[in-house]
Amino acid sequence: MTKHLPPTVLAVCITTSSLIWMMPTAQAKQQCAAAPSNQHGYWSWRIIDGRKCWYEGKPMLSKSLLQWPARIAAQPDSSRELASAVKEKPEDPLDSQAWAPAASDTFDALWRARIERH
Repeated sequence: MTKHLPPTVLAVCITTSSLIWMMPTAQAKQQCAAAPSNQHGYWSWRIIDGRKCWYEGKPMLSKSLLQWPARIAAQPDSSRELASAVKEKPEDPLDSQAWAPAASDTFDALWRARIERH
């Protein structure tokens, strides 16, 4: 003879198993490095705070799981300051001008100059 589980027990088991799968996995944040510290293992990088954040592991790790150490994050970054200065003054696309190469910069002129040298 086979025993049948009451429907409430079956419902509790299904609900519990589905909740276990839905729970987020707790992952600790990885510390960024300015460069790979050793050649062993697989190193990847993501741009965090305008700089390459090197970490040991597979590529495309979520940026939310990466952080710079506290002492490095406090240091000013000249490229970051430059980026913030650029953001302060948005450019008007109607004020931009197209760059036109000079006659000496065209492909034909450069190619002729190269051939004539040899």
